[in-house]
Amino acid sequence: MRSRYSAFAVGDAAYLLRTWHPSTRPASLELDDGLEWKRLLVEACEAGGPFDATGRVTFTAIAREGGSRLVQRERSRFAREGGAWFYVDGTTLDPEL
Repeated sequence: MRSRYSAFAVGDAAYLLRTWHPSTRPASLELDDGLEWKRLLVEACEAGGPFDATGRVTFTAIAREGGSRLVQRERSRFAREGGAWFYVDGTTLDPEL
């Protein structure tokens, strides 16, 4: 999760696509250059340990765009294949901040 947030923060679309599960990965990804990601708060993790094949992460990501503050809260699903974790999909949640 943290590595994907960092990839968003530095605009690394190639990394995001490589770590996206093939079953849900888009053909391409356009990142918004106007967003400045400021903070990641990992709220909860379910499974995702060394012996798990799946896991979930609930997080809040905070960004700025121009003078506005943006908050994205999501519960993401991940799957491990061949020893690597892949983002599968996520459900957007109401921001609590």
